[in-house]
Amino acid sequence: MAFSFAAFSYIIALIADAFLIFFAIFHVIAFDELKTDYKNPIDQCNSLNPLVLPEYLLHIIFNLLFLISGEWFSLIINVPMIAYNINRYRTRPVMSGPGLYDPTSIMNADTLTKCQREGWIKLAFYLLSFFYYLYGMIYSLISA
Repeated sequence: MAFSFAAFSYIIALIADAFLIFFAIFHVIAFDELKTDYKNPIDQCNSLNPLVLPEYLLHIIFNLLFLISGEWFSLIINVPMIAYNINRYRTRPVMSGPGLYDPTSIMNADTLTKCQREGWIKLAFYLLSFFYYLYGMIYSLISA
């Protein structure tokens, strides 16, 4: 049982993925609060927009570690989500600061449904990834 760079990459991915799961849960709860008119859109967008770039950076950082350590399958399963995030940020509405969510258009039923669905899909992806990273960490610790 040896500690390799691949095992280190999986440990970092587990920790970062735990944060990504919390971000996704927060997004799902926030959009549910918007749907039920519990919070106003301006406050909600002000709390959601600062989390967008840290989410993307966390995801990219541990995938760079997968790239360096040669964990190709782990990298390949994350590339579609990274590409989606980049495209989503590239096609975001015109805003003065960083973020994806515009308070004037977030209450549109189609936009709200799309954002809520996106949050659920990301939550499912990060949860499945968490268990895969746990498996990958154990496998790389045992096989080394």
